[in-house]
Amino acid sequence: MLSSFRFHHIGYVTDSIANTSAPYVRAGYQATPVIDDEIQRVKICFLTKDGMPRVELIEPIDEQSSVNKILKKNGVAPYHVCYEVDDINATVDELVDVQGYIPLFRPVEAIALDNKLICYLYKKEVGFIELVNKD
Repeated sequence: MLSSFRFHHIGYVTDSIANTSAPYVRAGYQATPVIDDEIQRVKICFLTKDGMPRVELIEPIDEQSSVNKILKKNGVAPYHVCYEVDDINATVDELVDVQGYIPLFRPVEAIALDNKLICYLYKKEVGFIELVNKD
């Protein structure tokens, strides 16, 4: 499975992108503009720094947000690792059918990732992963 995956980013849930991004920015990371994702009901910002992992900050827009339960349970914390894959549909099928992952939804376009297809999956032994299609 992971041999064909390429690390894309680590996702943090936060109650304030401004507050959570501040220490990263002071450490030399660059913050992208905040994007509102109305489908997931979240605000998203990516933090980048040469030679360092990309960090995604996810803040709920309202009580209908997809990340509220995670934020209430864990507070500000990392909650998923994202991998880029060549064929998201085939990869999801393999993870579900062969490896026992549970998809949260079928692949959908993600506004924060230039409308590339993404999918979240869960497995008790691994936690949440996100897949993003290469193209």
